[in-house]
This record gives sequence, structure tokens and C-alpha cells, in this order.
Amino acid sequence: MSSLPTDSVSCIIVFVTNYFGAAFCRFIHAKNIVAPLIIFCMLDIKFIRENLELVKLAATKKKTKIDLDRLIKVDNSRRDIMQKIEERRAEQNRVSDGIPTASDDSVRQQLISSMQTLKAEIQSEEEALKPIMEEWQSLMLQVPNIPDMSVPDGDSDADNQEVKTWGDQTKFAFEAKDHVELMTTHKMVDFERGSKVHGFRGYYLLGDGARLSWAIWNYANDFFGKKGFVPVIPPTIVRKANLYGTGHLPNEADDVYRTQDEDYLIGTSEVSVMGYHADEILEQSQFPIKFLGFSPCYRREAGSHGKDTRGLIRVHEFYKLEQVLLCEASHQKSVEWHEWLNQNTEEFIESLGIPYRTVLNCGGDLGQGQVKKYDVELWVPGEQTYREISSASYFHDFQTRRFNIRYRDEAGKIQYAHSLNCTAIPTPRILVSLMENFQQADGTVVVPEALRPYFGKDVIG
Repeated sequence: MSSLPTDSVSCIIVFVTNYFGAAFCRFIHAKNIVAPLIIFCMLDIKFIRENLELVKLAATKKKTKIDLDRLIKVDNSRRDIMQKIEERRAEQNRVSDGIPTASDDSVRQQLISSMQTLKAEIQSEEEALKPIMEEWQSLMLQVPNIPDMSVPDGDSDADNQEVKTWGDQTKFAFEAKDHVELMTTHKMVDFERGSKVHGFRGYYLLGDGARLSWAIWNYANDFFGKKGFVPVIPPTIVRKANLYGTGHLPNEADDVYRTQDEDYLIGTSEVSVMGYHADEILEQSQFPIKFLGFSPCYRREAGSHGKDTRGLIRVHEFYKLEQVLLCEASHQKSVEWHEWLNQNTEEFIESLGIPYRTVLNCGGDLGQGQVKKYDVELWVPGEQTYREISSASYFHDFQTRRFNIRYRDEAGKIQYAHSLNCTAIPTPRILVSLMENFQQADGTVVVPEALRPYFGKDVIG
């Protein structure tokens, strides 16, 4: 890594001090760690071993429970056994090379016997390595990525920081209705029959409910297509490895559906879109790669029993358009693209005229692989609160290492790409804010102007 001017390094150390505190800054100086490494680090085992206290602080900030000392102990055992295996294999090769040139049969038989002994010893060491590798891999999959220095402290989404508001919170001069009443009155949804067929949180979208969803999808496809995204309809049933790749497993195991064949249903098209370039070496000239994934999504909503049981806020199956982006291994580029992706969704919401706010997620509300995340939340008049509609995250090379997505840079060096994603828009959740914010005193609902060419009329009612 090229060195920075002294004033730049000092500036970064100030950020580090504010982020982790003076104790961590003393650790930086004691270990003689170059400050920019905090930004550009790659969470492989070598980095973890050399910067254990930093990774521990990151886990604490993200409220991640992992025994990193145990990981180091297991890694020591792994390294010791692997070294023994390599030494015995080297000896085995040496003995093997000597057999053809043995001076007589007795020497040759001794060498063959020695070969058999070494083979048995290697097999024994490999058997001893298996349970160690299983524990090592399990622990490694739990190690969190290091959050950006701008991520605030906090335990949950209640501690997220508002960074932007747009539009006035809608007020009515009449007794307003919530989306359930509005959509039921206009025969746009049927929850009763949805529950009969699907069960808890089931629903049917009918008539204008279905047409409005198609209008949103088609408008979003055009809106984001103008920003250079390639539309993708990806698989929705994927192999387990893809959810480990994105970081949804193992920590979200209770929230995903799986088949009898041990395949999984995706909760976001990010999972299968990220798998598209798995095990490939790209060219830097291909960046940025911008996909707009569209798919049905499935979530068990484990742990949310008793929450949002009414209406379309939290359902088991839905549709979502997702922005997924790959770029070169540059922190600065990741930051720039992260802001751009989030702004895309903000502009889409603004084009519909729905009031919203954007929040910066605290450490306790970050996923395992996320470096930084924004949530866009729409105003819901019926609840007098904002509700999440989109999340924008960047991961550095956390996901691409797992998917083995690499690229050849301008100097010919092979590097891991950086990945980012952001919700473009989910349905039916957006219908909640749309219906409630645009209702009229006579019970009708005005269709946002941007959707009218796709929906075919100006008013629902």
C-alpha cells in the first residue's frame, strides 16, 4: 500500500480516534499499523490474526457474538497440523523419488515401507484436521466485516440517525383511512381469502391492486434503466452457498425458506444476482457492473410474531427490484457508488411525491458483511410514523471473497471486486404509503403523475 502524506494520515487517525476512542488509537501506535489499513483491510485469517483487537472492536460495535480468541486457538491447531501434513508429503515425495534409483531390492523395499508409513501418518493427520477445519470454517463465517468510521454507535434501529427528510408529513382535514380499509373498499386486496389459502400474512392483490403493482414495476424498470442498469430476472431457488456468499447465512437461518433438497428461496435478488459472476475473473474496464434484479422474494419473518400483523407492511412473499453493483477495489469508489445507489431510490420516491426520510444505520443495526448502510423510510399517515422501504449497503470485498469474484486491474494484478446493493422498490409494501398519502376526502385515491402512463388512469375509486 502506498504511503500517504503525514497530514492525510493524521486526519485519518483523528477519525479513528473518534470512531474507536483513544484506547484504540494507542493500539494503532503500539502495533505500528498504518491507519489507512482500517479502511482497505481484507478480512482473511491473516488480517484477523494480525489485527485481532481491531476485529474484536468491530464485533463489539456490531453487537456480534463471536469468540475470536477461540478462533485463533483453532487456527493455531489448523496451522500446526497442516504444516505436519506438508512436511510428511515433502518427505513422501523425497522417498518416492528414491525408489527408482535404489541400489538393490532390500533398499527399495525399505523405501516402499517408509512410503506406506508416511501415507498412513498423512491420512491420520488429515482425519484429525477434519473436525478442526469444520470448527474453523464455522467461526470464520461468523467474523463480521469492519464498519465504516462514520457508522454511529447503537444497539438497534431505534439508534439510527436521521440524515435527511424530504416532503411534508401528510395531514388531512378529514378522517383518514389506513391502507387496509382503502384497498379493501376498492377491491384491491383480499386478506381473508389470502389467509385461507396461504395462512398467516397471506393476501391476494386484485384489480387495481395488481395493476398498480405492475405500473410500479414497469415505471421502476424504465427509471433505473435510464441510469444504466441491466434488468435481470434471476433464479429464486438457489444453492445454500449463495446465501453464505452474501452473508445471509448463517446468521439469518431462521428467516429463510428451504426446500426438501436443501436449496433455499431467496429473500432478495441480491443473493442470486451476486452469484452471477461467481468464480470469474473480470476486467477492470467492465466496471461498474450495474444489475437491476427483479424477483419474487420470500421471508419467514421469524422473530416478528405480533409485529405488523395488519395489512401489507410485513408479508412472507413479495416482489422487489434490487440494484446490485460491482466496482474496483477502492474504498473511495465504494463510498461514491453507495451514495449514488441510495440517491437513485430517493429520486424514485421523490418522483412519486411520497414524503420520506433517510437514516444512517448504527453498528447494532448493520448486517455481518455491511460496512455502512442507509435506510429510506416512507411516511405512513395511518401510523403517524416512517416505515423502511429501502436499504443501501456496501461491503468492500466481504461478499466477493466468498463468491470468488475477481478482476484484473490496469497493472494486470488480480484483485477481489467490491460489491454494493440497494433496494430499488418493493411491492406490495410501497402500496401502504402510496394509498394512505394520496387518499381524498371522498374515499378516492389520486395516482401519482409518474405512474399514470403505466396505470392507465388518474384516480382509484
